[in-house]
Amino acid sequence: MGLIDRLLGRNAAPVAMPVHVEPTMGEPRASAIQSAGAGQLIITPEDLERAIRAGDMSTSGQSVTPDRALRVASVFACVRILSGPPATMPLDLKRRISAKVREDADDHQLSRVLKRRPNRWQTPSQFKRMMQAHKLLRGHGVAQIVRSLGQVVALIPLHPDRVEVRQRNDMALEFVYRKPGGGEVVFQHRDIFYLIGLTLDGIHGVTPLTYARETIGTALSQEQYSGSAARNGNRASGAFKMPPGKSLSDPAYQRLKASLEAYRSGGDSEGTTMLLEEGLEYQQIALSAVDAQWIESRKFSRSEIAMFYGVPPHMIGDIEKQTSFGTGLEQQTQGFVTFSLEDELTPWEETINRILDDDNEPALYARFNRSALVRGDLKARKEYYQAALQWGWLNPDEVRGLEDINPRSDGNGERFYDPPNTAGNSSNQPEPNP
Repeated sequence: MGLIDRLLGRNAAPVAMPVHVEPTMGEPRASAIQSAGAGQLIITPEDLERAIRAGDMSTSGQSVTPDRALRVASVFACVRILSGPPATMPLDLKRRISAKVREDADDHQLSRVLKRRPNRWQTPSQFKRMMQAHKLLRGHGVAQIVRSLGQVVALIPLHPDRVEVRQRNDMALEFVYRKPGGGEVVFQHRDIFYLIGLTLDGIHGVTPLTYARETIGTALSQEQYSGSAARNGNRASGAFKMPPGKSLSDPAYQRLKASLEAYRSGGDSEGTTMLLEEGLEYQQIALSAVDAQWIESRKFSRSEIAMFYGVPPHMIGDIEKQTSFGTGLEQQTQGFVTFSLEDELTPWEETINRILDDDNEPALYARFNRSALVRGDLKARKEYYQAALQWGWLNPDEVRGLEDINPRSDGNGERFYDPPNTAGNSSNQPEPNP
């Protein structure tokens, strides 16, 4: 594989011809050549050096870029699973009234941006899902904060590959955005929604693709090999055997050939019984040790990718092995919520809180409504509401509000029930000793 093939993410055989587009008047000249297999975006000299050194190339010969990695089913499943909850869970803006009292801050402009319309063309779930996917695949999600009269009115997503993060001598961060049409724009940290998770220097986010490159590259090679084998003809699963000293006549051979062609085409012949002539016998070829090892290696790659992303294997279809998330599916799912999902929700809350701090809003904070995780479990919701009503931390109207139901018409829904069998119940107090 040549240098140009590696730069463009090609295999040994090119699959698409490059297309040169002449720039319009006044627009800087740029190269935009990419194969059908997805290439690399080279903007800076550092990008070119990394590509020349095959920084995205695995030992299997596969270029592992975010776009190519998504072609692996396990990577796509992990990104989809980890992007869904932040995109669909209710994200509320809260206001501290006192040390013990909170209220919804739905009247705040930032709340309307997060819950109604982050920008002109995206819904809140689309924006959050895209930002989360950028974080998982490229290490960070970046959006421009647009303010008007001191209030946030829009969040404009910026492609992470076009953003360079720098730390100035005063330790403040600045973001250099290279526009698709040419030119640069420098943003200060106050004007950027910067979503990162794991970081080794406090500035740049770390993506699992960096350290799972060999695993994902192996998975890409396996997918490519399987596709080539299917295209060029798989290994035979069985063979026909004649009795010793006999041979198949030409008419019987032609009839057998026609029957096999009908079986391969499916349709009405699918599942019917074949008629073998002149003593012909069918003998099935057992799965070889090499084939069994091949299947096992594909399963291992799937489990490794799930481990890199912190997703229980059963959630991406691997249900053969036990994991450290628990023994049953319910315990494994709860382990995912506790150990993996919390790690994805907290960066969102803290990044939004930083915007509020920059706008001098210390009484406001963002909070995902984690109770929405059990909305699909009627039994869990019923038990939660029963305990809340019995022990007095919710009243009936608050429970009805959580279910999007109007308050009770008799006005008794605001009453809190006294907890039973507690020290606060005078009827259950022990009599004093004489």
